[in-house]
Amino acid sequence: MHLTTYLGMLHRGEQTLAASYRQVADGHEDEPDVRQTCLLLADECDRHVGRLQPVVDRYGESPSGEPARLHAVGLTETRDGPLGLLRDLHDLYLLASFVDLTWTVVHQAGQGARDPKIGSAFDACAGDLARHLSFLRTRVKVAAPQALLVAE
Repeated sequence: MHLTTYLGMLHRGEQTLAASYRQVADGHEDEPDVRQTCLLLADECDRHVGRLQPVVDRYGESPSGEPARLHAVGLTETRDGPLGLLRDLHDLYLLASFVDLTWTVVHQAGQGARDPKIGSAFDACAGDLARHLSFLRTRVKVAAPQALLVAE
């Protein structure tokens, strides 16, 4: 059963996304909206890990069985300046998209298995991730003109 592989990817992905949000919040503290929102989103990721735990307890997880190309890599440092902010937000968007799609895959498996625990975990987290992606997309749109057109 490969569900355990995806549960490991999801568990690790949510943890990585939370840590990456905190990294960006700390690295771009001069951007108050980014700092506060990233801290809020990191807390939501922590809650997602908690919502996922009953499913992991039931099925287990196999992060070591995760294919090498299918893993979430978080931000280890932030970049400076407007272009750095844009790149960091872009990286967060890619990571949040990875987590969002992984939730979708796990949810589909839960429907196939007729497991209400997976469905309720997905229902509790899917809306949050949609908001994460919406915030990141909007903030990238705001940051792009400054970063790409204004000389430093």
